[in-house]
Amino acid sequence: MAHMSKRTIDYYTSIGLLVAERSKANYRIYSDEALDDLKFIEECKNLHFPLDEIKRKLEMRKAKNLRDSEVEKHVSAVTQQMKQLHNDLFDLIPILEKLDEEQKEMLTLNLSLLRTALMKSLLSVTT
Repeated sequence: MAHMSKRTIDYYTSIGLLVAERSKANYRIYSDEALDDLKFIEECKNLHFPLDEIKRKLEMRKAKNLRDSEVEKHVSAVTQQMKQLHNDLFDLIPILEKLDEEQKEMLTLNLSLLRTALMKSLLSVTT
């Protein structure tokens, strides 16, 4: 299962992020849907989302019908986060200009990995 410890998975189950069935021997059994949820949780954690936000995102993904107001609220929150990230990046420019070439290459690599994770998350939402 993903790259998480049993303890973490048990915790996610206890707070309602994951749903497990029980076997006759009382072992937890996770469905394919739960495994997909676990992958989604892992992607969200990699993007530093708090657990309450991840839970809300999971609920939205599973909802049969979403009210327009819920979608608008979510889009508004994401837009605000994007604005904040843009401001944070702008504030970093003077610091980045002081880096040597090796540091810039390392930073570029790290940003590329984060960008890939973000794109995967976006694609999972739109497909």
